[in-house]
Amino acid sequence: MKEKKNNRNKWLHLRLTEEEYTQLNKAFASTTERKLSDYSRKILLGRPMIGGYRNLTTDALVTEFAQLIKTLNGIGNNFNQVVHKLHTLRHDKEFSALFTAYEMDKRKLLKEVQDMRDFMNKCAGQWLQS
Repeated sequence: MKEKKNNRNKWLHLRLTEEEYTQLNKAFASTTERKLSDYSRKILLGRPMIGGYRNLTTDALVTEFAQLIKTLNGIGNNFNQVVHKLHTLRHDKEFSALFTAYEMDKRKLLKEVQDMRDFMNKCAGQWLQS
């Protein structure tokens, strides 16, 4: 069963004074909405909205974890390539070069894991102070 796409192809142009715009942004900041257009659409159409404050620490955490996951995936791919090459080795020089690369990747991985720990401890400290 195909889902019906909700294409928005109609424009609503709205002019606000600086004061009105500031008021709108202040109200927007006190909700969980991520986009001003989504917030405005819900207000105009009278749809229910979740009020409250977005947890910016959590937003930062998610962004940081996304970057760390990308880095760790790259390191994991390098490990897989090294292991694959180890299975096909026949010369001692090749083994020595791969072992050196492995050590560098291991250090990189351990540094990234430590960065993750530091960031999580920092977020936990901020959360506990709130």
